[in-house]
Amino acid sequence: MPLGFAVHSLREVLVALRILLLTGWLLVGVGAAVAHWFGPGVERQQLDLVSLHLRAAEAAVAADDHLTAIDEYNEALKSLPAGRKEDGQKIRLEKAKAQMLAHQLPEAHSDLTGLVDELTTDPSADSKLLADARSTLANSQYYTTWLMRLEGLGRNEWEPEIEAARQSYKLLAEDAEKKGDVAAASKHKEDLEAAIRLERMELSELQGINLPKQCRGCCCKCNGRKPSQNKQKPEKNDIRSAGGAPPLDDSGH
Repeated sequence: MPLGFAVHSLREVLVALRILLLTGWLLVGVGAAVAHWFGPGVERQQLDLVSLHLRAAEAAVAADDHLTAIDEYNEALKSLPAGRKEDGQKIRLEKAKAQMLAHQLPEAHSDLTGLVDELTTDPSADSKLLADARSTLANSQYYTTWLMRLEGLGRNEWEPEIEAARQSYKLLAEDAEKKGDVAAASKHKEDLEAAIRLERMELSELQGINLPKQCRGCCCKCNGRKPSQNKQKPEKNDIRSAGGAPPLDDSGH
């Protein structure tokens, strides 16, 4: 084989190898871009959108616009990437809290029941999230009891609700004491005392107390009746804190 022909052939091989390597490098870059767009990149965009909706929901809650907050929480749930179960549970909890202040107590009660059941049966569930969900569910049971009593339902119908709330407040107080959380233990004990007072109070006394925000405009949907239109007292006897059980007397305790 002539030397010139051999050199020429070698150059062609080298050029071909360079083209092949360059093409491979470009394909790697394109593949990375595609993977980013259809993989982590898409998830990042979804999480950014979730964050926007959550900030809007928090702003709406701060402005007492709870219906808007609920809409924003729903949008956040829709935008949440698949597989982020705990994040979804946290959003559902905050949505339920907003529902309780947006005349959607029955809906909140139902959603919270499902959420607490879900967390209770999950060994990997976050303990703080479970405690928060259990406390909020107990609050919804407390207000549901209040509403059921004003609607004239019998003790056999409303007692299971307040008993469940009482048991949850007791459990939460005991757990908080074990963890050395004095503030949380004190709050749950106050809620427990409020639940006991609600159970023991005469209906005539209950009708003379200012109706909590969580009960206004609601119907417990046990029999489709609206709550009694009891005369409202001044706001001094309203809820202690957002989502918390109100006192059942005029002392403010």
